[in-house]
Amino acid sequence: MARKKPEDLRSARWFAPDDLRSFGHRSRMNQMGYADAEFTGRPIIGIINTWSDFAQCHAHFKQRVEDVKRGVLMAGGFPVELPAISLSESTVKPTTMLYRNFLAMETEELIRSQPVDGVVLMGGCDKTTPGLILGATSAGVPAIFMPAGPMLRGNYAGKPLGSGSDAWKFWDERRAGNINEKQWNEMQTGIARSYGVCMTMGTAATMTGLADALGMTLPGASSILAADANHIRMANLTGQRAVEMVWEDLTPQKIMTRGAFDNAIVTAMAMGCSTNAVIHILAMGRRAGINVTLDDFDAASRRVPVIANIRPSGDKYLMEDFYYAGGLLGLLSRLKPFLKLDEINASGQTWAQSLEGAQVYNDDVIRTLDNAIYKEGALAVLRGNLAPRGAVIKPSAAGEKFQHHTGPALVYDSYADLKANIDRDDLDVTADTVLVLRNAGPIGGPGMPEWGMLPIPKKLVKQGVRDMVRLSDARMSGTSYGACILHVSPEAAIGGPLALVKTGDTITLDIPARTLTLNVPDAELEARRASLKLPEPPYERGYGYMFAKHIKQADEGCDFDFLETAFGARVREPAIY
Repeated sequence: MARKKPEDLRSARWFAPDDLRSFGHRSRMNQMGYADAEFTGRPIIGIINTWSDFAQCHAHFKQRVEDVKRGVLMAGGFPVELPAISLSESTVKPTTMLYRNFLAMETEELIRSQPVDGVVLMGGCDKTTPGLILGATSAGVPAIFMPAGPMLRGNYAGKPLGSGSDAWKFWDERRAGNINEKQWNEMQTGIARSYGVCMTMGTAATMTGLADALGMTLPGASSILAADANHIRMANLTGQRAVEMVWEDLTPQKIMTRGAFDNAIVTAMAMGCSTNAVIHILAMGRRAGINVTLDDFDAASRRVPVIANIRPSGDKYLMEDFYYAGGLLGLLSRLKPFLKLDEINASGQTWAQSLEGAQVYNDDVIRTLDNAIYKEGALAVLRGNLAPRGAVIKPSAAGEKFQHHTGPALVYDSYADLKANIDRDDLDVTADTVLVLRNAGPIGGPGMPEWGMLPIPKKLVKQGVRDMVRLSDARMSGTSYGACILHVSPEAAIGGPLALVKTGDTITLDIPARTLTLNVPDAELEARRASLKLPEPPYERGYGYMFAKHIKQADEGCDFDFLETAFGARVREPAIY
């Protein structure tokens, strides 16, 4: 591989010329106390840091950025920290998904507008991974992702707690009167015991794992626990590697090929991934000029079993156990029959090279292919008159009885309406009812909030019901579980068929056939459409207004129409005069 020379560095456009403008650039670096020799002729590595005082998953990033800087300096580069918007999944409202594209835009423009030769992307909490990678892909400079790492497993009364998954589970027990306030408060302080992302196979663990499988991290980096000393060393090595990637001109476009996305989708199926992975991988593929579709996920699901026995698809283990069992490299070593091993990753090696010596140390945590926890992949794509452009379900996290189901709809037009009524003792609902929430998609939400794991009506909770079919154009947390049909496209707020459903209509779910059917005659649906009134837009100005004007639907990844690459389009480098 041909290596760049110092005069070929992108930053040389700012600092190398003997002219007035470059004099100004150099003098302002001198103003900050840097000597010319520190930053001229060396790769300048932008470290895009999504830390904030609200970003609990990234609480260690104040220190990790220093570890990355140390690595950059060791390799002969010059590190520059560039703070970016922080998207805390817990506190950002109405949803971080509203701001994923904001982070992508900020990342792209931070890179393009400033004299950086390559970047380290520091993220992990759900939308930070795809947001950072989307932006870096469009910017086109060498980039490597540094994952935040999973937090330690939770603990209550001597038993492990899983973030998200156990919160949903025990909240139902609390609603049923089986858990008192003291117990509930003790769980609150035991479920999240360290910095790092959710330690179930939620969206954070899924997306950092898929960034790894795509080749955008050091191989296996996604599995390292945030509180483990190996994470500090990984951060240092990531900084070192970023410098070498600049000299090699190893850009995201050279890593994120069609084969890389195929590997990521295979990995998603085997790890029991979050349903949110579908939207993010669709968007990331389209940014990279790769036409990834829902059909790619469904095809992989038909042939790749779930072998990561991690909650919520699994019944026992958490990400800490996954790390000790061999982590992502161990999982990939068992997926070799499905992987394209000649694809390269951020290390500069092929996956065939990177997986040499990879082992699994616990066959119950990372199963063999012939002893899978679910014989097909984690996701299924449904279509029918209710979701002509698709919907997704996670059958690996739902009961077997929901493979085929028909039941009457109970429809809510907003989450506020649902919340106000779901606990009524006189609610007309049975275990066969299909709960429907609409106007919660990309435009209707706005931002497609994680409302899709609709609460089981209190009336049924008291009867012992813990799962039922739920249907929406929303997303759900990757830590959630149950027979939840999500991402119905097109969404109700733009007139999708979901807007036509009435309480009492029957809906049929057939997972093996991949169908979702509203059992209402076409003529009746047309009559309903004629009188349909769409909801008012949620924003009249600002970013939310722009979002509603340009957001694409779930089946296309929810990117902005003006940010997609059109499978090849690029933006010119800025002029320097």
